[in-house]
Amino acid sequence: MKTFGTEGPVSPEINYIVSRTAELTDFVDRIKQGKYLVIFAPRQTGKTTFFQFALDMLVAEDPTYFPIELNFEAYVDVAPVDFYKSLVEDIRGGMAHNFQKHGRTPTEALVSFLDTAEITDHLSMLRFFQHLSNLLYNQKFVVVIDEFDGIPKTAVRGFLHSLRRIYLTRSASQCPHSVGIVGVKSITQLDYDRSVSPFNIHDEFALPNFTLEQVRELLGQYTDEVGQAFAPEVIENLHKQTAGQPFLVNRCAQILTSELEIPKTAPITMAHFSNAHTRLLREQNRNIQHLLTNIRRNPRFETILMEIASYDEGVVFNLDNEVISELVTYGVIEEDTGGMCKIVNPIYQFRIMQAFKQPINGLEREYLPEDTRAGFRDYLTSDGHIQMQALLDNFKDFIARAGFRILQIPDTPHEYVGQYLLFAYLDQFVRLVGGNMYLEVQTGRGRMDLLILHNARKYVVETKIWEGDLLYEAGKEQLAKYLSIENANEGYYVVFDHRKNPEPQVETQTLQGLTIRSYVIPVVQVRPSVPAGHIFVA
Repeated sequence: MKTFGTEGPVSPEINYIVSRTAELTDFVDRIKQGKYLVIFAPRQTGKTTFFQFALDMLVAEDPTYFPIELNFEAYVDVAPVDFYKSLVEDIRGGMAHNFQKHGRTPTEALVSFLDTAEITDHLSMLRFFQHLSNLLYNQKFVVVIDEFDGIPKTAVRGFLHSLRRIYLTRSASQCPHSVGIVGVKSITQLDYDRSVSPFNIHDEFALPNFTLEQVRELLGQYTDEVGQAFAPEVIENLHKQTAGQPFLVNRCAQILTSELEIPKTAPITMAHFSNAHTRLLREQNRNIQHLLTNIRRNPRFETILMEIASYDEGVVFNLDNEVISELVTYGVIEEDTGGMCKIVNPIYQFRIMQAFKQPINGLEREYLPEDTRAGFRDYLTSDGHIQMQALLDNFKDFIARAGFRILQIPDTPHEYVGQYLLFAYLDQFVRLVGGNMYLEVQTGRGRMDLLILHNARKYVVETKIWEGDLLYEAGKEQLAKYLSIENANEGYYVVFDHRKNPEPQVETQTLQGLTIRSYVIPVVQVRPSVPAGHIFVA
């Protein structure tokens, strides 16, 4: 039986795969046109698998192409001279692999040249490719370089200049005929001296995430082989929560098909998906580790990510801004249809919130009032359902009880402390009562919809920061529309007011036949001053 692959390049012999026929055809056509391509995308998006399939497709369509694969990952800390010495060895190895794979035999002249050729710098690399062109006769030499980011910084400029010079000759015997550069960073970001790029002749190739139809195709392969079906809403929600990110799609499918021990005779339902999704939100894996490492690289990342998630006004997508450009490079944000920044998928947004939330905020013992009888279980009915209104009424009272002390939570921006506390409060409650909580919004710009599933019921809590009366009222309408889509009858709307003179509000309204319970919760902005001669005890 095949498996859903999450460890390096996938193989059609052992893994379920997405065909990506349209993308492969586009890529191969550009190689045939002699393009010098740049493929840059975040890690675990299937770049290596994609270009390996593309090179196989290229040779199958036209055997006159002679492609090789190189990988620069190991060269990040070596001197340029050692890089070029290793480069010629890698080219020899790549060509030997090509000959063996396709059952071909090199000419004696080519063997003699490869045995004695040396590359010591970018100029000798030029001469190497000129000689190679004469020895390959009618074959078109194609090079794809994986992990290009590993090239030594001091070698980047000369290496790219040489490729540019080859490309601009535009001769029939151009060697390499086509070059593919694969990496996380773009060529502009690799141009370390910030001068005009020496490689401004490249054609950028975007490798998109899986579409909903491609996710159906992937999961359908499993169903065809095993006979176990996925409920249609499972496939739709899997795509919505992952936004088609290849690693997350395959990892979620792994959990559903091999780790939850669902009988193969039973269909995979939304209840199963909820459990798999919760596991994905809580586990550590390579993709999430990369995400968390990257968002912690720069203290400014937290501010801009919370600005994107918390304000209707949002953040304009501007790649000239270094912070935005870096977050795009790391696969954390992208541009939405309105030209604004958005967090790429709800799973990432949830993990970002978890990463920035302090593990202990110092106020946990004050979540509940003094007259509590059974702790958080006070907010369950006798038949085990959540009393969400009472739970959120208590949260409102907790913020009032905590007062200025919420400003003392370490390493938490005051502007977002209310949302962090609500997230932590609900997360602790949901874990205690055995529920599941995740973000349900597709884009995560200006609204943070928390979806809680417990005892076969669904509860929606939308949270924002106060931006004015009109946007406050518009948020209720947004929530009502969302509730209709989710077939929920009631929703909860929590808005944090950071103004100097906030106006607390609690109201229950009926909109479009749905019940909306709204809270405007003041958030203290400054610690009160202590009169002379008094001692203030927190």
